[in-house]
Amino acid sequence: MTPNLLEGRAAIITGSGRGIGLSIASVFAENGASVVISDVNAEAAAESAAGLADKGYRVIAVPCDVTDEAQMDDLVDTCKAEFGSLDVMVNNAGITRDATIHKMSLEDFRLVIDVHMTGCWLGTRAASRVMKEQGKGSIINISSISGKVGNFGQTNYSGAKAGIVGITKAAAREVAKSGVRVNVIQPGLIETAMTAAMPPEVLSKMVAEIPMRRIGQPTDIANTALFLASDLSGFITGTVTEVAGGRHM
Repeated sequence: MTPNLLEGRAAIITGSGRGIGLSIASVFAENGASVVISDVNAEAAAESAAGLADKGYRVIAVPCDVTDEAQMDDLVDTCKAEFGSLDVMVNNAGITRDATIHKMSLEDFRLVIDVHMTGCWLGTRAASRVMKEQGKGSIINISSISGKVGNFGQTNYSGAKAGIVGITKAAAREVAKSGVRVNVIQPGLIETAMTAAMPPEVLSKMVAEIPMRRIGQPTDIANTALFLASDLSGFITGTVTEVAGGRHM
């Protein structure tokens, strides 16, 4: 891999206290970016930022509730004040509240929609405000393959992840003339704490449905985000990249 693809750039990754978000933050830092690790869990954000800082990377932790307009604006402004710019924004924060449609509460439906879709919209709006002034920037929104095919028991999550695609495509049209790119990544089955908690037989059945016959790794998502953040994808905007090993192609 070409080193330092993000040298001299500053990036925010929401929901990066752990999991896929932390993997993206780590790969960005390894490639020269100054990184803001942001998470609603302030302790997780601080611990993860300290771990990267111990390796010599430029990184700070900024707690943020992505559904809060003022906090999202402050997050973006903090990055610019600390590092001098905001070049990459990854809207990754998300939650699940699974249940079948007749058992799902309206509260859980709205909460998942709010965190994923409102959070993505607020992050895209706040980041593009700064990036338009700079005349450049890359916004990467994390959807899910479930936004394409739908998952049993996830009308809220699948709906929100599909909505992120629509937000991204509309925003990409609006900000392209200012040099700002907006793209979506749709992860498939990725090895995380959530998949680790699945019954082995259920997980094995899902892996068997993947043409590449393996579960994805957080670095598979992080490396795709690196590509979309860098100049290697300089003429790419409004696209959806599936990182799912061919599942649901």
